[in-house]
Amino acid sequence: MERLVTVYGGSGFVGRHVVRALARLGWRVRVAVRRPDLAGHLQPLGAVGQIMPVQANLRYPASVLRAAEGAEVVINLVGILHESGRQSFEAVQDFGARQVALAAREVGARLIHGSAIGADAQSDAVYAKTKAAGEAAALAAVPEAVIFRPSIVFGPEDGFFNRFAALSRLSPVLPLIGGGATRFQPVFVGDVANAFAKAVDGLARPGTVYELGGPEVFTFKQLLELTLAEIGRKRLLVPVPDAIAALQARILEILPNPLLTTDQVRLLRYDNIVSEAAKAEGRTLEGLGIQPTALGAILPGYLWRYRKAGQFSKPEAA
Repeated sequence: MERLVTVYGGSGFVGRHVVRALARLGWRVRVAVRRPDLAGHLQPLGAVGQIMPVQANLRYPASVLRAAEGAEVVINLVGILHESGRQSFEAVQDFGARQVALAAREVGARLIHGSAIGADAQSDAVYAKTKAAGEAAALAAVPEAVIFRPSIVFGPEDGFFNRFAALSRLSPVLPLIGGGATRFQPVFVGDVANAFAKAVDGLARPGTVYELGGPEVFTFKQLLELTLAEIGRKRLLVPVPDAIAALQARILEILPNPLLTTDQVRLLRYDNIVSEAAKAEGRTLEGLGIQPTALGAILPGYLWRYRKAGQFSKPEAA
C-alpha cells in the first residue's frame, strides 16, 4: 500500500464504490471531501489505515492542492444534480473541476475525471454545459487525462430508481416528462467503479473520453414501468408536456431536495445513451474489457424494500 490515489468526492454514491475498488487493488486512498467527519463509512472498505478522509473544498484551491500532494493519481468525482446555496453548477463542475486538474498538474499526478453523457458546451442545460467546461479544464491542464461519461448510474444507493420507487408509495400518478420518450442506457455503479480502477492501473487510453452505458437502452417510460413491476405497484403514468413540467419545476426547485428542476426538464429533452462513435472507437466499457451488467440482475436486490410487504412480497402488480 505504498501507492497513493486521491479521490475528490469519494464519499458520494459513485465515489464509495470507486474507493472500494481501489482498496481491493491495494492502493492507499485519500478521500477529499468537505466534511471528513461524515465520511467514516468509507474506512471499513479497506484495511486499517488504507482509506483516509481529508478536508478539501473545491472553492478553495489551497485545500484542493494540499489534498493532492504525494498522490500518483487524482480522481475527480465531485458533481451535483441541482444547485443549492453556494453549491452552484459553475462553482462545482466548472471552477472546481479546474482546481482539481490544476492540482494534479502541480503535483505531477495522472488525472481521471468523472463527467456525464450529455456534456455539451452548447447545451441549454447548465448542468450539461458546466460538465463540458469541466472536461475542457481537465484536458487543458492535463492533456493525458482520462474522462468517463456514464449514463444514469444504478445501484443500491442510486438517486433514480430509489426516488421513483419511493414516490410511487405516496402518489397514484407518476409523471412522464416530455412524454417519456427520452432514452437512457443505465450503467451499474460497480461497472463504473471497475472502469475507474482500470484507468488508475493504466489500462485506459490517455487523453480519451469514454462513454459508459449498460447493455440495454430504455425509454424513460420503460424505466418507470420496470420500477413499478419490480415493486409490485400499479400507478398511472401521465405524459407531461415540457412547458407544464417546466412550470411545475419552478415551484419544486424551491425545496431543499427538489424532485424536479427546470434544468433537469431541459436535460430530459435529449437522449442519454452511448454514441455510435464511442462504440466504433472502443471508448466504452467493452473497450476496457468490462462486460456491462444488466439492469434486471441488480434492481431486484435493492428495490424489494419498496414492495408492500418488503422482502416477503412477490414482485407482482397489485
